[in-house]
Amino acid sequence: QVQLVESGGGLVQAGGSLRLSCQASGRTFSNYAMGWFRQAPGKEHEFVAAIRWSSGSTYYADSMKGRFTISRDNAKNTVYLQMNSLKPEDTALYYCAVAVTPKPLTTFALRRNLTYDYWGQGTQVTVSS
Repeated sequence: QVQLVESGGGLVQAGGSLRLSCQASGRTFSNYAMGWFRQAPGKEHEFVAAIRWSSGSTYYADSMKGRFTISRDNAKNTVYLQMNSLKPEDTALYYCAVAVTPKPLTTFALRRNLTYDYWGQGTQVTVSS
């Protein structure tokens, strides 16, 4: 079992920044990848960014490239999402997720919900115009 706790969400004006954190505990020695997803009211779950735990390779949704940065701290079992130049359309509940079971982690797979085994409760990000 792995527990994920997100933090860092809040209310920010357009153009501002936030840094989300997600700390993993439990069976974290077998982390393969961690990702961030988001869901806005009335919209589908959306991939934001992912990071391979061993190599640190990162992947982003096109709309987040250049604005968001995912990073990890192996010692703290924590993944971060630095969000800059925030827009009102970034308003959503942001979730982190972890993949701990062996599986092909292709670029395509890292963008899919089903790749991840455990999910956090989410942290709300609201961007005002």
